[in-house]
Amino acid sequence: MKTETEIVIVAERPDTADAFALVKELDEALGAHYPVESRHGFSVDKLLQQNVAFFVIRVDGRPAGCGGVQILAQDRYAEVKRMYVRPQFRGQQLAYRMLVHLADVARAADVPVLRLETGIYQDAAIRLYERFGFVQIPPFADYFEDPLSLCYEMKL
Repeated sequence: MKTETEIVIVAERPDTADAFALVKELDEALGAHYPVESRHGFSVDKLLQQNVAFFVIRVDGRPAGCGGVQILAQDRYAEVKRMYVRPQFRGQQLAYRMLVHLADVARAADVPVLRLETGIYQDAAIRLYERFGFVQIPPFADYFEDPLSLCYEMKL
């Protein structure tokens, strides 16, 4: 008899072993598609320095993915950072659950907009963001026009 799968999202420092490994896997996956100048993800050190609220999603205790949200209250928005789900855990709505969680964290911080940047080859991520209500926008903050990059925002 199959037991119920336990899925939890836990706040975790990005420099813990599990979080660090997830960020490293994401960097390796992106490195296969994008040159360095088109990869804008924060390093683990920068996630810590910028006080990004970081989370790991676990399936039956195993780290399956991660995501963070940086609250930029002075600029009146929050930004999704380092969203990733390991390939063996895809198809279980984990990225959707993480995105809901990150949007809730942003809402709790009372910012009216959630933004993100992603690469043009992240087809599944782009579909998720657009279904979730994100709309494409011009580059924001330190992002720049890049044919390999897309920026999105969603009103909260």
